[in-house]
Amino acid sequence: MTFDYTRHFQGCLDGIKKEGRYRIFANMERIAGRFPKALYHAPDGSSREVTIWCSNDYLGMGQHPKVLKAAHEALDSSGAGAGGTRNISGTTRYHVQLEASLADLHGKEAALIFSSGYVANEGALGTLGKLMPGCVIFSDELNHASMIHGMKDSKCEKRIYRHNDVEHLEALLKEADPSVPKIIAFESVYSMEGDIAPIGDICDLAEKYGALTYLDEVHGVGLYGPRGGGVAEEMGLLERIDMVEGTFGKAYGCMGGFITGSAPLVDAVRSFASSFIFTTSLPPSVLAAAYAAVEHLKVSDIERQRMRRNVRQFKETLAAAHLPFMNGGSHIVPLVVGEPNCCREVSDILMNEYDIYVQPINYPTVPKGTERLRLTATAAHSLEDVQKMSDILCHLWETNHRLARAVA
Repeated sequence: MTFDYTRHFQGCLDGIKKEGRYRIFANMERIAGRFPKALYHAPDGSSREVTIWCSNDYLGMGQHPKVLKAAHEALDSSGAGAGGTRNISGTTRYHVQLEASLADLHGKEAALIFSSGYVANEGALGTLGKLMPGCVIFSDELNHASMIHGMKDSKCEKRIYRHNDVEHLEALLKEADPSVPKIIAFESVYSMEGDIAPIGDICDLAEKYGALTYLDEVHGVGLYGPRGGGVAEEMGLLERIDMVEGTFGKAYGCMGGFITGSAPLVDAVRSFASSFIFTTSLPPSVLAAAYAAVEHLKVSDIERQRMRRNVRQFKETLAAAHLPFMNGGSHIVPLVVGEPNCCREVSDILMNEYDIYVQPINYPTVPKGTERLRLTATAAHSLEDVQKMSDILCHLWETNHRLARAVA
């Protein structure tokens, strides 16, 4: 009897459905110029307008006139695709100008663009580790899956320290051979907790024990610092970070990832990272749009101020109502539900009764028992949007018995 492939994989799917963590994609159509509004295309074929409350387009730059204009012009002048990998006909002037802009943003010698932030982490950490014999990577326990993938690919010894626990990190550093190369890999803003790393303390330990610092700023670039250089820029610590990794897919409203650092470090990744070498490069329209967003946010603080205003009001309202959100000091507001089926039910209520789209966040993205709604009050939300969302959530928590049990 041959193996029943269909039955096997259906069983795998039935298992996660039973646990309440089967993912259902919402069919959304963003409306140019009207973010955070979007059209939701329901399974029955109907469509209606909804308000998005879980987008990573934190500043609304995906709808900004400068960004759209740059994308249109590049599309008209250079066509749809890049035509190849970076090495084989796929490097354009758009790549060159954007990498120069990114190096300037972080005060580094060089930058390198990847097809996504995930690929940037995977390629950079995997390559740096492989190129240093005996390297030990020290990783925060809540680092993103892309960083974990890169560390695994490096084949290095990995030591995991408790989240944002610098005392535990130092204890692990003390145990390591002083002569071996080391990397401390961490994030500035942890997107599922909304908290911020003690970057200065980590830099102190890196200097004390001779380690490279690798900082993932994907939820920080564009949003923090006087020019959008990230949390490290806001703290005045950029020069102490050896390599910064970021994305265009969040605050910049576009697509793609990047690293910045010293010329030898960046060139080593460029020359040895398979995920960079063998990937078709991003198209001119995407790069031109990203460049416009990066350059705009170097000089404009209006978007950041609006986002901070909205986040502040949102948190204050939720706190006054004693709702169980994780107040980690960043712009991200994780509202803890604590049970996967209940989390999905809240998401469905918001969509079906209030035309508000929030995707539930369940295991394995977050630990079991901490299922949550990851809420983002963007610069594009109005104060009326923020107050309406706060009122609805307060009402749900007061009237829904399942929520009360889940939180308790």
